[in-house]
Amino acid sequence: MNEAFPDIQKIQYEGPKSKNPLSFKHYNADEVVAGKKMRDHMRFGVAYWHAMRNSLADPFGVGTAQRPWDDGTDSIANAQRRVWACFEFMDKLGVDYYCFHDRDVAPEGKSLADSNKNLDAVADELEKAQNATGKKLLWGTACLFVHPRYNQGASTSPNANVFAYAAAQVKKAMDVTHRLGGEGYTFWGGREGYASLWNTNIKREIDHLAAFLHMAVDYKKKIGFKGPFYIEPKPREPSTHQYDSDAAACLNFLREHGLMEHFKLNLETNHATLAGHSMWHEMEVAVAANALGSVDANTGDELIGWDTDQFPTDIYLTTQMMLVILKMGGFTTGGLNFDAKVRRESFEPVDLFHAHIGGMDAFARGLKIAAAIIEDGRLDAFRKARYSTFDTGIGAKVEAGATSFEELEAYTLENGEPLIGSGRQEMLENLINEFI
Repeated sequence: MNEAFPDIQKIQYEGPKSKNPLSFKHYNADEVVAGKKMRDHMRFGVAYWHAMRNSLADPFGVGTAQRPWDDGTDSIANAQRRVWACFEFMDKLGVDYYCFHDRDVAPEGKSLADSNKNLDAVADELEKAQNATGKKLLWGTACLFVHPRYNQGASTSPNANVFAYAAAQVKKAMDVTHRLGGEGYTFWGGREGYASLWNTNIKREIDHLAAFLHMAVDYKKKIGFKGPFYIEPKPREPSTHQYDSDAAACLNFLREHGLMEHFKLNLETNHATLAGHSMWHEMEVAVAANALGSVDANTGDELIGWDTDQFPTDIYLTTQMMLVILKMGGFTTGGLNFDAKVRRESFEPVDLFHAHIGGMDAFARGLKIAAAIIEDGRLDAFRKARYSTFDTGIGAKVEAGATSFEELEAYTLENGEPLIGSGRQEMLENLINEFI
C-alpha cells in the first residue's frame, strides 16, 4: 500500500536546542540512563484505539480526524490497510510496542463467529507486520463496553447470556493476544459497575466478576499464555460507580477473591484524577503491593469532569512516575502505553506525531530527573532518617511483630512524651526544584 505518512521521515533525536517540531529534544532511545537504554526504561506503546481509530468526536460535536489511509468502512480490507498505517507510524516514531482492543483492530460481525473470523483475518495482517518490522504487542484486551449488549455490564451483567458472550469474546481476545506474542493481557471494566443501586445486587455482581476472572486464569494456563494479567482501575464514567474504582479497591478485590498472584495493575493517570488521587499515589499503592504491571501514560484536564485522555506534558508528573518505576526496578512485561488522543482541533495526521513526540520527550526528561534525584541521595536519605526509630529498639520489634500493647504501654510510661521531627515538606519541594 502507499505510505500513510509520506511527508514525514523517521523522527530523530536532535537535542534540546533543536527548533524542529518533528524531532526529539530529550528522548534519545539508545542513551543509557541509570544503567539502561531509554527505550528499555520506557517501553513506549501506541494505543491503537486512539492513534488509529479515534474520530475525535466529543459530546458536543462529530469527529474531525483526517485519516487518508482509512476509507471509513468496516471492511476487512480497510482494517488490514489500517494495520500497515499503524506500523508505519510506530516505525517512523521509533516506538517498539502497541496495544489494542479486539474491536479496534477488526470490525464486529453479525455473530460471534463472524467477529472471530474478522479478528483472525486482521490478526494475520498484524502478525505479518510484526514480523516485517520487529514491533511487538505490549498487551491486548477485549472491548466489553461499546456494543449495546454490554449496556448493563459484561461479567457483572444481570443477564447470564451476556456473561457467557463476554467470556467467549475474552477467550478469543486471549487467543489472539497469545498468538501475537503479547506480553500481557488487560481487563478494563468500562461498564463493570452500576448506574443505580435500586436495581443492583452488588455482592452477586462482584462475585460474578471474580468467577469470570478465575475462568480467565484457568484458560490462560490451558493455552500456555505466560504473560501477566492486568486490571485497570477507573472509578466512574460511564457508570456511576465502577467496581475497579482505584488501585486500593482493585487490590482488595484481588485479595478477597484469591486472585492476587495472577494479576497486576495497569494504571492510568486520567483515571487516578477521576478517583480523586494523584497518579503518584496510585503508583505507590500498587508498588507497595508488588502489583504495578503497566501504565497508560496520559493526563486529564482537572477543569473538565470526564476522561479527556490528553498527552502528558507535565515534567513534575513524569518525574514522579519515573521515580516510582525506577524504585520498583523498572518494567518487565509492562510499559508506557500512550492511551491518549490528540485534541479535536488537532485533526491532521502530523498532529499524531507532535503529540507522541511531546509525551516521549516529557518522559525522557522525567527519567533523567528521577535518575539524578536518586543518584544525589538526599531525598532517600531524608525518608530513611524519618523512619529511623523503626530500625532499632521498640520500633524494630513493632515491625517484626514481636511486641504487644502491654509492652508498648510500659515503654511509653518509662520514656514519656515522644519527640518528633519536622516533615520538612517545603524543604523537599525546594530540593526537587533543584533538579527540575
